[in-house]
This record gives sequence, C-alpha cells and structure tokens, in this order.
Amino acid sequence: MSESDARDGGGEAVTTEKRSGPVPLRRNRGFQLLWTGSAFSTLGLETADMAFPLLVLAVTRSPAAAGIAGAVQMTTALVLGLPAGELADRFDRRALLLVVESLRAVAIGSIVLAQVTHHLVLVHLLAVALVMGAMRPLSATARMLLLRSVVPPEQLTAALTREEVRISGASLAGPPLGGMLFALGRVVPFLVTTLTFLVSISCVSLMRPQAGADKTFKADKADEADKADKADQMHPDASSAVRRMLSGTVVMWRNPLLRRTTLFTAVMNAASAPVVLIVVVQLQHQGISSGLIGVATAGLALGGLAGAALVTRLHRLSPATLMLGQAGSVAVLLCLLGLSLGPWWAAAVLFLLMLGVPAMRVLVDIVMFRQVPDEQRGRVVAAVMTLWGLGAAAGTLLAGVLLDFMSPLAILIAIAAALGIVFCLGLASRAFRAMAWPTEVAASDH
Repeated sequence: MSESDARDGGGEAVTTEKRSGPVPLRRNRGFQLLWTGSAFSTLGLETADMAFPLLVLAVTRSPAAAGIAGAVQMTTALVLGLPAGELADRFDRRALLLVVESLRAVAIGSIVLAQVTHHLVLVHLLAVALVMGAMRPLSATARMLLLRSVVPPEQLTAALTREEVRISGASLAGPPLGGMLFALGRVVPFLVTTLTFLVSISCVSLMRPQAGADKTFKADKADEADKADKADQMHPDASSAVRRMLSGTVVMWRNPLLRRTTLFTAVMNAASAPVVLIVVVQLQHQGISSGLIGVATAGLALGGLAGAALVTRLHRLSPATLMLGQAGSVAVLLCLLGLSLGPWWAAAVLFLLMLGVPAMRVLVDIVMFRQVPDEQRGRVVAAVMTLWGLGAAAGTLLAGVLLDFMSPLAILIAIAAALGIVFCLGLASRAFRAMAWPTEVAASDH
C-alpha cells in the first residue's frame, strides 16, 4: 500500500530519507495535521450521530422519522461508496477532503441556523442526512489515501495504528458528549460539530505535499483521466463509467491475498455488527437501566483503544494466524456474551471482543496499500469499505428480524457457530494457511 521514486516524492527526497532515516511520526508535520484534523472531524461526527436522532424526535415526535433519517444516511453512504473511489482516483485527494469537510460544515451549520430562526423541519433534516451520508465514503477514502502520501512505507503500520486510536477514542467520547451537549440545548451539539469541521478544514489547508509529489500526483491523475476519456470515446454510454467504478472490486477479487483478507473481515464485520443491538435487547430483558446499558456498550470503544496498542504485537503473527485466532476467539466470546450476568459482564466481554479488531483492520489496509498501485487505490478502498458496509447492514438487519422470534442467547450461539464454520474452512485451506505479509509492488507490476 514498492512504488517508484517519483511516487514517494522525488528521487532526491527518497535518497535523503534512505540515508538519514524517516522523520518520526511525532515530527511529521503532514501526518500530524492530517491526524489532528481527522480526530476533530471524527469526534464531531460521533457527537452529531448521537444528537441527530434526538433532534429528529424533538422536532417530529416520531420514532419512524428518526428511523427514516438514519436509513437515508446509511443508504446514501452505501450507494455512493464505489463512486467515491472513482472520484478519489481521478482528482486531488486533498482538494476533495476540503470540499467534503466544507459541505459537512455547511450542512450541520444549516441546522444551527434553522433552529435559531425556528425554521427547522423534517425535510431539512432529511436533506442534511443525505449530505452527511454522501460525504462519509468520500471522506474515508480520501483520508486513507492522503495518509499514504505523508507517511513512508516503513511507518505505515504505526500510522494506521494511530488511526485506530483516533477512531476508537472518538467512538468512546462522541456519544456521551453528544447527549450531554443536547441536554444543554438542541443547537449546542451541532454548533460544536460545525466547529470541529472548521478545525479539520484548517488542518487540511495547512498540509503541503512532499517535494515533487504534487507534480507527480497531478501527472498521474492526468494520465489516468486521459485513459478514461479515451475509453469513454470508445464506449460513449454509461457502461464505461460503471466499469471504472467496479474496477476496484475486480482488482480486489483478482488479488488472492486481498480477496481472502477482505472476504474474511467482511464476514467478521457482518457477525460483529449486530452485537450491540443484541446486547441492548438482552440487557433490557434483564431490567437493566439505559444508563448502565450505555456503560456496557462503551466496552467496545475501550476494547478498540486497548486493541490499538496490540497491533504491532499481533502483526508479528502471520495473517492467517491472526485471522483464524480472531474468528475462534470471537466465536467463544459470543457464547460467553450470551450468559445473562449483567451489564459489567457484558462490558468485559465486549471489551475482549474488540481487542483484535484494530489489528484486523490494519491488516487489510496494509494489504491494499502494498498490493494496489496508487492510481487504483481509491476504487479498491471504496470497494472494500462498501463490502464491509453491506455486511454490517445485512448482519444487523438479520439479527433484528430474528430477535422477534429467537432469544439473544440463541442468536449469539448461531453467529458463533457460523464463525466456527469459517474458522474450520480457513484452517482446512492450505492456501489460506500459507498467506504471508505482502511486500510493496510498483504500479508497473500490475
């Protein structure tokens, strides 16, 4: 996720780096600006995600309206996942991220203005949900690719680990912050979120490409655009654009290592996504208060933070050992989660469930960065994220339906059994067991 000297910022810069060693991440200005802006933006999103359904309920007094708003955001993010990859491969990623954060700031800021002027209506909120959903895949893809442009290959694991810290930290702090701010006033969490996006815009604006990297980036994008234009001339219908958007899926599928890691993590994501819903229903059946339920589910974010510290250690294992170990441990933990032993037990098991997740996500990121050339990464990243999103949505939907007919314990055991089958299939496959950490390949090798 090796590339030519030009792609790493020019031959002179690479020569100097090899002689003196890479700059530590703590002194890498580009990485620090990107990470800081991302941290503020992610915290703002988590805060708004908690406050938004509360606002819809306050405005409409309709749980159905809140559900529709959430569905609009999720559906838009999934539908626009692949087009986001196409945009990230054809245009300047820094400029795209600036556009994304600006649109987010305008959308959330419009809620502040409408609330203050007493003109906030459901249609407005649905429009904001549409914009926020559309920006999610583009933001995630652009940030991922910008990370590689400011971090040398040997520091990639460390940088991706810090990204996991950012995500888990925001997941832990954002929801309670959103609820607390909403209690102070309907407009407060959205004002704070708007400010976080403005901080992100400032950080991205201050980022500067490495010497020679901008010129090379633009030349690469121009070459890619020329190829696309020629293809469009040969195929003037919409099928050429569709083929380009689907090319990331094709690249992912043709690379055995990327295919196996992506499908495996997609299955794990589908199995893990409904766990919070199942735990909430289980604890409600036990008569646990909503406050304690919130404490229990916070175990996931705490586990993610702790798991980020384990990434380097877990990556000493082979990819197959890491994935099989995760599948086996999650299967066992899901069975333990089914025991109705109260919120603190649930929090402890959820904490353990998340310990291996950061290492799994970083594994897939490293495979994408090392096995896919830069001019195709946006579409591949988007394809992988879309597959994960579809898996999570399908798993949550299925679990929600089954909860009307089965107990939480029965569903957790069924999921664990499915993961047990996946574990056995992986263990029985010689090709799966033989997977090794990839080396970087140049674009010309593809």
